[in-house]
Amino acid sequence: MVVETFQKPTVEPLVELSSREMEILDLVAKGFTNKGIGPSLNISYDTVRAHLRRIYEKLHVRCRAEAVTKYLQNT
Repeated sequence: MVVETFQKPTVEPLVELSSREMEILDLVAKGFTNKGIGPSLNISYDTVRAHLRRIYEKLHVRCRAEAVTKYLQNT
């Protein structure tokens, strides 16, 4: 039983992200820049940056690549 517990991959769900944060993370995963995300969602560049900071905090990551990796593991 102990060995089975360690063999199971642990993937943290992204349930704590808001729908807007999920939209932004999806666009980041598709390769959009912050400047490209803003106009496509009708929000400012600074708002995109604020959302990304919150996403990083919630996912416990430090950069876009780590955030995208977690996102792709959960989809």
